[in-house]
Amino acid sequence: MAKVRLTKEFGFETAHSLLGYDGLCKNIHGHSYKLFVTVIGEPINDNQNVKNGMVMDFGDLKRIVKQEIVDVFDHAYAVNKAENIEKLKMLGKIFERFIVCEEQPTCENMVIHFAEKIKKHLPENIRLFSIKLHETATSYAEWYASDNE
Repeated sequence: MAKVRLTKEFGFETAHSLLGYDGLCKNIHGHSYKLFVTVIGEPINDNQNVKNGMVMDFGDLKRIVKQEIVDVFDHAYAVNKAENIEKLKMLGKIFERFIVCEEQPTCENMVIHFAEKIKKHLPENIRLFSIKLHETATSYAEWYASDNE
């Protein structure tokens, strides 16, 4: 049977700062991120299955990405775990939602992190094909499974 790719788009707002960066992005600032998640698989070919003809229910993909990415990052402040511990403690008192990232919270590192989170929750017969994360309308990072095998 033929392989088909499905893509779902998501949006969320996140602030971040880049520790040690040599430009303006060292300061706290935010982005209206657009996330495109593409999975690949074969459509179900079983007339008894309520999802017959689908590779994956868009609602199931939405649930995974919303739970693992959107609900975590939306209206949060992402910082590098290498930040000064006193600053991190202060952030916990100031911001209700902040994320301490293992790496610098760049668009590139975010797509890698998102791919790992999403892959863990996909059905066995569905593979993550790609992720595209727009940080601005004209700047984005992409992750492809074929580049990471």
